[in-house]
Amino acid sequence: MSASKQKSPAGIVWFEIAADNVKRAKTFYGRLFGWKMNRFPGNMEYWHIDTGGPDASPDGGLMPRCHPQQTITNYVRVESVDKAMAKVAKLGGKVCSPKMPVPGKGYFAMCLDTEQNTFALWEVNENAK
Repeated sequence: MSASKQKSPAGIVWFEIAADNVKRAKTFYGRLFGWKMNRFPGNMEYWHIDTGGPDASPDGGLMPRCHPQQTITNYVRVESVDKAMAKVAKLGGKVCSPKMPVPGKGYFAMCLDTEQNTFALWEVNENAK
C-alpha cells in the first residue's frame, strides 16, 4: 500500500472522566496536570478538558457519573463505526449502544471488551446528523 492509501492507525482521540463530584474532579485534574476545563453549551453538564494544546495528548470530557461502575472511557478512532462494531462482536466483545451521531463531528458507539472494560469507537464524519 502506498503512503497515500494507507488507513489511519487506530488511536485514542478522546477520553471521558466520570465523576461523583464534578467540581472536585475539576480541581483535582486542573491542579495535578494544569488542564483547563470549560463547560460545553447546552443543558447537559459536560466539560471540555483542554490537555494543553494541539500538540498535547488528546483532549477529553468530564461529566457526572451515570452509574457506580462507570470509569474513564477512551474513544478509539476507526475508519467505520459499523465495521468496527461487527468486529467487536465477532471477537467476543459487546456493543452496548447503537451508533450515535455527534452532529458535524462524527459517530460513536459504546462497547465492552472481553475483560468488561468500557471503550468507545469513534468515526470522524463532518456530515454526521
